[in-house]
Amino acid sequence: MAAESFKRALALVLVHEGGYSNHPDDPGGPTMKGIIQRVYDGYRRGKGLPTRSVRELERGELEEIYRKNYWDAARCDELPPGIDYVVFDGAVNSGPAQSAKWLQRALGLSADGTIGEVTLSAARAFPNRVKLVDEICDRRLAMLQALRTWPVFGKGWGRRVSDVRRDGKAWVRDAAPPPNPVPVSTPASNLDESAKAPPSSAKPAPSPDKGAGAIAGGIVTTTVAEATRQLQPYADSSPALGKIFALLTILGLLCTMGGLLYVWWSAHAGRKRADALDLVPQPPELAAAKADRAA
Repeated sequence: MAAESFKRALALVLVHEGGYSNHPDDPGGPTMKGIIQRVYDGYRRGKGLPTRSVRELERGELEEIYRKNYWDAARCDELPPGIDYVVFDGAVNSGPAQSAKWLQRALGLSADGTIGEVTLSAARAFPNRVKLVDEICDRRLAMLQALRTWPVFGKGWGRRVSDVRRDGKAWVRDAAPPPNPVPVSTPASNLDESAKAPPSSAKPAPSPDKGAGAIAGGIVTTTVAEATRQLQPYADSSPALGKIFALLTILGLLCTMGGLLYVWWSAHAGRKRADALDLVPQPPELAAAKADRAA
């Protein structure tokens, strides 16, 4: 059954991979049916064969790479039906470690990116596998939205995750793979779905130091404060100077408030980013799951 699951899961994955692509914003670079040039080069070298363009990828090579680098790397043979496909597709798109983290976070485990016995046992024992598919896909979509390439590939990635959610839930309910789909034949039709989405493509975290600098001694705040100090002795001597003094005082307060708001926003955005990228420290009671590593 495991071999049959792999074949059906691969057919579903290839629907979103198309043919050859080399989009300038795709961190994967030259890609053929989801296999990037770097991975293909490593595969060929491992067999003592000369490297060549990924355009020349053969079907047998494709299946072997998908099996070893993604399906086996994520231990999909040992996952429940349907969950294996959802994790597999995530591994192809964002790497086995990241897909493992989505599964682990959905299960409430420490996310170390390695599927071991603790993760496998939790996945098998999870009472509502339809909900588990939803949780994995929700976490995946949140990370994709945190990538700097989301504006370029977001529409396609969103469509892909939606399809994975639908097919994964159908598979879980029936405990059997969905029928073999018809792969996309026009590469250009799904370039944005097949673009690689590694966590290394994440947007940079906002720095609260900029806001702190605005409060402590930013150029605008410092200048306004100094002008207010110089003007204060003369504020009562002229209505015009009094108004200017009042305006400068208000401007200084606004600059300070703006800095405080930026610090709050950057901290909030940083926490949201860390959660989406699975960088959030895990609760102490889950620390034991850090030992969940493949033998």
